[in-house]
Amino acid sequence: MSAASAAVPLKHWFDEARYHHLAGELAALSPRFDRSRFLTLTLGGLEERALMERLHQTARAFAATLPGGYPAQLAVLRELAPRIGHTFVAISLCDFVAREGLRPADFDRSLEALRFFTSFGSAEFAVRPFLVHDLHRTLKVMETWASAPDADVRRLASEGSRPRLPWGLRLTALVRDPTPVMPILEQLKTDPSPYVRKSVANHLNDITKDNPDWVIDRVQAWDRTHPATSWIVRHALRTLIKSSCPPALALIGAGAAPQLTVSRFTAAPRRILLGDTITLAATLVSTTSSAQRLVVDYVLHYARPLGAISSKVFKWKTLELPPLATIKLTKRQLVTDFSTRRHHSGLHRIELQINGRRIATSAFTLRTNA
Repeated sequence: MSAASAAVPLKHWFDEARYHHLAGELAALSPRFDRSRFLTLTLGGLEERALMERLHQTARAFAATLPGGYPAQLAVLRELAPRIGHTFVAISLCDFVAREGLRPADFDRSLEALRFFTSFGSAEFAVRPFLVHDLHRTLKVMETWASAPDADVRRLASEGSRPRLPWGLRLTALVRDPTPVMPILEQLKTDPSPYVRKSVANHLNDITKDNPDWVIDRVQAWDRTHPATSWIVRHALRTLIKSSCPPALALIGAGAAPQLTVSRFTAAPRRILLGDTITLAATLVSTTSSAQRLVVDYVLHYARPLGAISSKVFKWKTLELPPLATIKLTKRQLVTDFSTRRHHSGLHRIELQINGRRIATSAFTLRTNA
């Protein structure tokens, strides 16, 4: 992607040309489609709408300008789906279903439509109102999706039922008790698709934030010698591992205290400006005649006003340290402001964390000019 194209705001995925394209396709599919009103509804006030507002307005325009009731409109949109040619724009089809298809008489029809549409644009957000409306009925359908030939549909079974899906409607019933989703996760724990496995790992990681023991108990019972399952478990436990949870560390073979010395742990340069990069360097020396599995992280303690600090754990490396071996590790980190973090001048401490134990310390001083 060129720098110029990368700089185009994402909301321009829904631009005037896109709406004229959609209007033309819908007119070809449905002679009674109100093309003029569709363009009025979508183009009027377009510049003031952000990305998600454009998506929602597109779904509203479908409902307002296609002839007939919901089933007839849905039939036209199913034909439109392969003609859209843009995965995010196609999510507007799913949004239409979530807005118009929640009536009990349309429930099964709507879920089948989401299963169909998700191959063109993910239905992970649109299925969530159905889970809120009728959790167990929706999950029964989603259990069948978990065995679908299409990886997009299998992923939807997991991603759509995540209790804390980012930017999605929170499923408070599953936050309280995730047990109803277990049949879906069980089916997908050996899935051949990395796309699906990543969703399962993220789903389980969501659950660890509210029910860590539930996740530990379930994955302990899984056959973690299977490569797919092993990958899922390692990534599912990442938040617990960062927080030094002993059972999680034990599950990935890193529960024992490291038998080693740290002959060097430095952060360089020692004084930096905002926007600079620091380089961490660590030298680990094994003191045992046995191989060790090590989860190496580092904890950055950020300076805050009035002497306060805040801390964040960063992943470094998971490795096998041979008997009596020495290994050198390096890591570079850009120190800059993000929308989620603003830096402050002062001393920033860094701790080396191995298998959940903090065993060495370094520091650097940041000046922000603020």
